[in-house]
Amino acid sequence: MARKPLTKPRKYASQGRSRATVDALIEATARILVRDGFDKASTNRIAEKAGVSVGSLYQYFPGKEALVAAVMKRHGEELMQVVRDALAEAAALPMEQAVRALVVAAMEAHRIDPRLHRVLAEQIPRMGRLENTEVLNGEIHALFRAWLDAHCDEFRPLDLGLAAFVCVTSIEALTHTAVVHHSESLSEEAFGALVDEATRLVVRYLQ
Repeated sequence: MARKPLTKPRKYASQGRSRATVDALIEATARILVRDGFDKASTNRIAEKAGVSVGSLYQYFPGKEALVAAVMKRHGEELMQVVRDALAEAAALPMEQAVRALVVAAMEAHRIDPRLHRVLAEQIPRMGRLENTEVLNGEIHALFRAWLDAHCDEFRPLDLGLAAFVCVTSIEALTHTAVVHHSESLSEEAFGALVDEATRLVVRYLQ
């Protein structure tokens, strides 16, 4: 049986200097993943790029899988903050404007670092279930469900839990595929057209 990768840190940094070391290790891991891929991201290379000893790396992380998980957590939080802000701003908007704002936010979130996003998406199957990823996904669905509940008088009667799943999954699939697999060829005009079509898709489903 294959060994389950260790994806949790050995310990968490609490002091300024130790936090700087951990941040440097996470950033070094991200950059090596983008440039060379998972298989070439050894702990020795990560430590060298971060400017710390490999012994210092192992004080905080049991191996590169835990570092990749930390990169996923940081990247996921960056994406999630964009979505949180968009949902807060959409709270008072009419349905079509709100849906458009959410689609744009999803696109912009995926465009934060599309090459890193692509590499991390490829690694999720080999990393196993990551608690932080599931928590963030759950938060997105809960926030969208709450928005639907607040605006239910604007669309047809729906099972709000199912509707949240359909809308969030559709938006995520469209934006993820467009940005991760077609970012180099996605012009601003094409970006705008995709936002229009994704907005129309969700609005018509809700209506």
